[in-house]
Amino acid sequence: MSKETKFLIYCIELYKNAKFLTGKEVIELFKKYDLLNYIIKFFEALHTTGNQYIIADIDEIIQKAR
Repeated sequence: MSKETKFLIYCIELYKNAKFLTGKEVIELFKKYDLLNYIIKFFEALHTTGNQYIIADIDEIIQKAR
């Protein structure tokens, strides 16, 4: 498993726990807003940030897309 895939799983779990969602809900949300690709694409930058930044970044992407 690549480091990017491991980080993607980490972000899914992080967001799931922060927002009190199920894994299925997070995957559906991430697919809807293309966050799976976003996290992989920007792995190098994102993995150096803290958990709160990652959650805020995901929230911001979702809000802008709505």
